[in-house]
Parts: sequence; structure tokens; C-alpha cells
Amino acid sequence: MEEQDLTFKTSEGIFNYRVGAIIIRDKKILMVKNDNAPYYYSVGGRVKLNETSEEAVVRETFEETGIKFEIDRLVFVHEHFFHEEMTKERYHEIAFFYLMKENTNMDFVCKSYGGQGEKEHLYWLPIEDLEQYHLFPEFFKIKLSGNMTGIEHIVSKE
Repeated sequence: MEEQDLTFKTSEGIFNYRVGAIIIRDKKILMVKNDNAPYYYSVGGRVKLNETSEEAVVRETFEETGIKFEIDRLVFVHEHFFHEEMTKERYHEIAFFYLMKENTNMDFVCKSYGGQGEKEHLYWLPIEDLEQYHLFPEFFKIKLSGNMTGIEHIVSKE
């Protein structure tokens, strides 16, 4: 039996527990975009019931890249309140973002699909140019170029 994703719908909106991987190479971050979305988003996905956030980020990065990354450390905890751009659904999301250790075997093929079954693609975006991109989480535009020491708690209400 497959474990259930920790996401559920209520009359008020959707709760989502997710993880994101911060994979950096040559001052670029690896991001995902699917065929239907107008925006880029972090490599990662939903945590499953009875799965730690660390297990989830390793599983999700493997599913999306075909590479077994190791975690360096937790960098951001993000409480995000928003309306999804395409579905307009209201979300309350808790996300843990992990900096992943550099992997010399960065040759990968994205074989994953988005929540509605759309094909996903991987992109290396220059960190210094993130302001030019429509991406989530938005705070990547500022925080990734800074000194990522410790664990930062970020709350975003849109």
C-alpha cells in the first residue's frame, strides 16, 4: 500500500506539507517547470505520511532527477499562505527547504510529472538573475544570493 501524501482539502482550502531541494552548481539553482505552469518551482514535493522531511527530500530529488542526492542541511522553514495561480485554490503550506550536497554526477533526465499529470522539465537558473523569473518560492530571489547560515523561518502571506 502506497503511503498517502500529507495534503488534504478542507472547506477553507488545501493544507500541504512539502519539501524543497536547493541544488546549486556554478552559481545556478536547479528548478522545475511543467508544461502547463507559467512559473518555475523548487525541486521537491509532498511529504508522505510516516516519512520524515529528510527522507522526503531525498526521495523527491531522486524521482525528479534520477540522482540520489545527500542532504547538506536544513536552510529554510516556510509557512506559505497563497492562492494557487492556475487553480485559484487557497493553500496553507508548510515547507522545509534543504541545501543538498553537490553531486559530481549532474547528468540527469527529468521523468516526473506535476500534480495534474503534466510533464516536468529541469532548468538551471542563474541565481544572480532570479529576479527576472516567475518562480516559487519568491524568497529564493533574495535569500539564495545571501549567506545561508543557520535555519531561517519565513512566513509569506499573499
